[in-house]
Amino acid sequence: MIITYHGAECFKISHGDITLAINPISKDSKFKPTRFGADITLITINHPDFNGRDQTSRGDKESFVIDGPGEYEIKDVFIKGLLSEGPALPDKTGKKINTIYLISFEGMNLCFLGALANATLSNEILEAVEDIDILFVPIGGNVVKDGIETLDPASAYKLAVLLEPSVIVPMYYVKSSLDQFLKEGGETKVDSLDKFVVKKKDLDNKEGEILVLKEE
Repeated sequence: MIITYHGAECFKISHGDITLAINPISKDSKFKPTRFGADITLITINHPDFNGRDQTSRGDKESFVIDGPGEYEIKDVFIKGLLSEGPALPDKTGKKINTIYLISFEGMNLCFLGALANATLSNEILEAVEDIDILFVPIGGNVVKDGIETLDPASAYKLAVLLEPSVIVPMYYVKSSLDQFLKEGGETKVDSLDKFVVKKKDLDNKEGEILVLKEE
């Protein structure tokens, strides 16, 4: 499996001829729009920083888009979406809805928290989120310029430890929030990787290791 980071909360996850896009950036976002094709696109919240569904289809290849709770199986990828509390959005509905995705892919369990704004998860979610190999967690709080408010670094790290993943991948942050998150984890500096190439066996004996990915 190869994981690359494309800014905000956008990740490309590939293995063989299957590619997933998670929270692709739309053309209406202040961030650089996503520009790659994917077989499956996951969207956690309807916001320009995360809902670029049109950015992940290429030519005659249309991406299968999942944008809410439910259970799905596409090309041997198993996905479960769980309803959670997101940030308040400046729209008429005032809804604060975010979807947490559990992804079973290539023998590994991934958990993508999306634009989570409340670190207190329901018992239903806590029971579902187990045996996590890789956890993607937002850590920016309210410091991302013109962004939406997600978990702050301290709350994000506390929740990450509670979920007991092998590897923690932070997202949606500025340098100050990343520095604070690393400090919460007892780290002063973590080298950034261009991409994360991983197999299940590589995660043996890892407990809550923080992994920072460079933006593509």
